[in-house]
Order: sequence, then structure tokens, then C-alpha cells
Amino acid sequence: MKHQATPYLTFNGNAKEALDYYKELFGGEITNVQTYGQADFPTPPEADEMILHARFKQGPLFFMASDATSDRAVTIGSNITLALELESEEEIQTIYSKLSEKGTVHMELQDTFWGAKYAKVTDPFGVTWDLNFEKGNG
Repeated sequence: MKHQATPYLTFNGNAKEALDYYKELFGGEITNVQTYGQADFPTPPEADEMILHARFKQGPLFFMASDATSDRAVTIGSNITLALELESEEEIQTIYSKLSEKGTVHMELQDTFWGAKYAKVTDPFGVTWDLNFEKGNG
């Protein structure tokens, strides 16, 4: 693995407001902002301006954030996942296979529009993992 597990916060349509709040609270910067409208997959029209992905960094504080669309609303308290940036296709496949044996697959391991292999799996203990391998970096 490249890094430690990174917190990934999911909001019910107010990610921009939350990120602006954290920026005011901690300082730092919001980067890599993508909206659902910029993605190359179908989303509800009302989600076009919602945040699909963003990063927040202030010194050693780092987390990622997104909005859930209305069909995937989150419950506060279960809206944090751990994101793993993996080093190879073999590593992501191995971890995905092990997690999916006893876990719940929310998104199968697949190629993505952002140039990575990605999967989302909740383990048997209720922890949800975002697995990501940037293919150009392996």
C-alpha cells in the first residue's frame, strides 16, 4: 500500500458547505473537486452540481469528501469510509477478493473514468473500504 488509510466523508448534498466550513475552521485548501455533472456516467440532473470527489489538506490533516445522490443517501454516523491507495493491480485484486469473500460489495472491482481500478466493499465488521489503484502509477 502507498499510504495509510484515508478518511472519506460522504454528505447528503452539502459537501461543498462542509468543505468550506472545514477550510474556515482549519485553514488549508480544497483540491481535486469534481462534480457529478463532470462524470461520464448517468446521474440524476439534480446532482450535476453536487460533489463527486474532493480533497481537503491542511498540513498533516488530509481527507476526501463527496455527496451522496438522493438514491444513495447516507445516515450520519455511517458516512465515513476508509480509502486505500494501492500499488498494483495484483494488490487491489488480492485485497478485493479477500474483502468480498465475507463482506458486502457495493461496487465491483472495475476500471473507472478517472483512470483507476476501483471497488467499494464493507467488511464483516461494518467498515467500508474504498480500494483504488491509479493505473498510470503502478
